[in-house]
Amino acid sequence: MNTAEYSGNDPIIIQQVNNSGVRTGSVRDAVESYGDMLFRLCLIMLRNHADAEDAVQETFIKYMQKAPNFTDSEHEKAWLLKVAANKCRDLIRYRSRHFTEPEEVLGNIPALDREDSHILEALMELPEKFRLALTLHYVEEYKVEEIAQLIGKSPSAVKMRLSKGRKLLEEKYRKEYL
Repeated sequence: MNTAEYSGNDPIIIQQVNNSGVRTGSVRDAVESYGDMLFRLCLIMLRNHADAEDAVQETFIKYMQKAPNFTDSEHEKAWLLKVAANKCRDLIRYRSRHFTEPEEVLGNIPALDREDSHILEALMELPEKFRLALTLHYVEEYKVEEIAQLIGKSPSAVKMRLSKGRKLLEEKYRKEYL
């Protein structure tokens, strides 16, 4: 059940309340804790700043609508990552059916040094299944087993995606930037 608290000029804070009436967290806390991480994931998957913002926003809208109960913060984080990845896939499917203008993504990310921006460019050119596995493992520091649960694949499939993704990333990087 959702409850909304609003007093005067304070921002609206949506809190999750479980069946026994105990508050389990707020959307504001989730946005502050996971917003940047979700945006990075969405930006890498979608390669478009505006679409990444939309996917993150839709993820938090679903968070407010569903008000799921989580066993701990890792469960909450995993749920948000899974929903964000699914929102990104939905947008990718939509874009495959409708033309959209490409956007220069890397110009919108502040404080990237030249080498990091080349690696990110090469990463963004990889197929989505490899981008997602590499991002979750190396950027968000998830273990193979955790990634397997998030994407619904076996740990050996995740290991193969990481291995092949690293090889593809290395080939792309060497070909384009060295």
